[in-house]
Amino acid sequence: MAVRRPTREELAAAQGRTVPDVIAPGLRELFCGINPGLYSGAVGHHFAHPGNRFWNLLRAAGFTSEVVSPFEEEALLALGLGITNLVERATATAADLSPHELRHGARRLAKVRRYRPRFLGFLGMTAFRTAFRRPRAALGPQPEDIGGSRTWLLPNPSGAQAHYQLPDLAEAFAALRQAVETR
Repeated sequence: MAVRRPTREELAAAQGRTVPDVIAPGLRELFCGINPGLYSGAVGHHFAHPGNRFWNLLRAAGFTSEVVSPFEEEALLALGLGITNLVERATATAADLSPHELRHGARRLAKVRRYRPRFLGFLGMTAFRTAFRRPRAALGPQPEDIGGSRTWLLPNPSGAQAHYQLPDLAEAFAALRQAVETR
């Protein structure tokens, strides 16, 4: 699917836009990003920047049988998967978010109680640590549930996140998929 890339002007205009949740009741897994980037804000789809590894990781970890395009994100619902964000507004980088915004985003996750996914997977260690005031939170399962959903912390799949390479990310995502399938 050939999709036109947003122009520089369209990216600048995306500042503060929101991207609708991909969510339904009773999901197996709800992925929670930090916030949409400007590229996602401009095109209106999650993890849409070509450098973002999220969609490849879903395939590599076995959540999907093929790489899904961000423009086909609604197809995740049939697989029991969904996407939301901690903070709704699009920014150039997650560093543009204040600790207050991240903590407010954590309180805003009341939707988790309403939709009841079995697992809630957070994508971004630093944002999670700040939002939930857990400075030593480690990757993997977390001790507390959120809204009745088992909580899991994953690395940020952004291509700008160079600390984790694709094999390490795929292993972390696969550990979550195995937990989802056994619960």
